[in-house]
Amino acid sequence: MRKIRVAVIFGGRSAEHEVSLLSARNVVSALDPEKYEPVLIGIDRSGRWFLNEGSMKLLGGDAADTVRLDGSSAEVALLSTGPSSELLRRDGGSVGPVDVVFPVLHGPYGEDGTIQGLAKLADLPCVGAGVLGSAVGMDKDVMKRLLRDAGIPIAPFRAVRSRQRGTDGFRYDDLAADLGPRLYVKPANLGSSVGISRVTGREEFEAALDLAFQYDVKVIAEAEVRGREIECSVLGNEEPVASVPGEIVPADGFYSYKAKYLDENGAKLCIPADLTAGEMDAVREIAVRTFEVLCCEGMARVDGFLTPDGRFVVNEINTIPGFTRISMYPKLFEASGIGYRELVDRLITLALERHERERGLRLSP
Repeated sequence: MRKIRVAVIFGGRSAEHEVSLLSARNVVSALDPEKYEPVLIGIDRSGRWFLNEGSMKLLGGDAADTVRLDGSSAEVALLSTGPSSELLRRDGGSVGPVDVVFPVLHGPYGEDGTIQGLAKLADLPCVGAGVLGSAVGMDKDVMKRLLRDAGIPIAPFRAVRSRQRGTDGFRYDDLAADLGPRLYVKPANLGSSVGISRVTGREEFEAALDLAFQYDVKVIAEAEVRGREIECSVLGNEEPVASVPGEIVPADGFYSYKAKYLDENGAKLCIPADLTAGEMDAVREIAVRTFEVLCCEGMARVDGFLTPDGRFVVNEINTIPGFTRISMYPKLFEASGIGYRELVDRLITLALERHERERGLRLSP
């Protein structure tokens, strides 16, 4: 049997471009060479797709690297050709069929339903959540409203668009009176702690808005939750399972972009977290409920806080979690008995199974 051709797509237009390269490097190295043939597609910051024979060299670089056109790159486009989909070189010729897409794209233009929609239109299996789960998981405002309506504990928050800045209800004094004096200000559609600020006063709040609005037209401000920072990985389609939870202990109390991806000493990872059996079960149950409420499939990491009174308050979900060598998603499943290579294999299998199930649906009355 021929190998399954896996289009590993990385880079992208978001502010998490470099993180994507770090994650993709590990995904590619985990693909079983006896079973899979990786087709490496880098997306540069302008959105152009490149079939890059030099991608392995790129993925072996440091975090400052970005996808870029060079002499070994050819610009490509995805074309649906009926029963299969192909990558076509823009300078002529076909790269051949693709069997499954593995997006390793963090943030907008990759984790938000856009690449998932493209794969669906091309009738291609796609690893991870579909269009809906990806979109609502990316938008922190919509995500939190859905979780709140489902009775899942979240931190009190408010959302504002750029045109509403400074209006009644979204000044620091108003928010502090409603949510408390310690706030976190975040772009609504971004991850990896990019553009996030911790504020305790009016001047800090205005500076935080300036920063967040550089990345998104919608920003949220949410109350600080005092508690231990707990993360739990989820895997599956119709019957998802949760990993053992882990705990993040940031060196300076804030799990920043640098601490997540660049500084090995930026945070201590406790895997599994030191929890009672009851706390462990509660975290895993809420993680799976969050996954299901947000219509996710394939994979996700649910992050939250375990409060002193024993409640697990969900902070967010990541539908394409990090796959770097210090990322929690694969580490948590490794601690649960599923190694890196087996995890990647299961994710591809889940994508193929979901695609087969959806192809069996009727398309006419």
